[in-house]
Amino acid sequence: MAEARPSDQKWSDQKWSDQKMEIIIGNLLRTGVILSAAVVLLGGIIYLARHGTEPTHYRTFHGEPSEYRTVGGIFQQVLALRGRGIIQLGLLLLIATPVARVAFAVWGFAKEHDRMYVVFTLIVLVILLYSLLGTRFAF
Repeated sequence: MAEARPSDQKWSDQKWSDQKMEIIIGNLLRTGVILSAAVVLLGGIIYLARHGTEPTHYRTFHGEPSEYRTVGGIFQQVLALRGRGIIQLGLLLLIATPVARVAFAVWGFAKEHDRMYVVFTLIVLVILLYSLLGTRFAF
């Protein structure tokens, strides 16, 4: 009978390692991008089905309506099945993907008991969140 290789073992049986962390992070990034692309595609299809034949006025600039400028407003538009809201949700998912990656890295480094990388990654996470949330939460 052949011996079981480490790659044949279940995830729960393996010791936490950098390679395992890289695989999970890669899957997280891939899933986030594919999910956001699918949501944007769905929103685009809905938007074009409803507004695809409307004429475009290139001489007049229309900014983004206020209901699409907040996360709560975007979710209201998604629940109303509006194409632009669904597209915006896909873009939020795309922005959230690397933030989730950094947050997972903090957890992974903590699990590896690598305090130095936990601190560095927490600094990166704080900078990311501060840049996304703006100065509303200034120190």
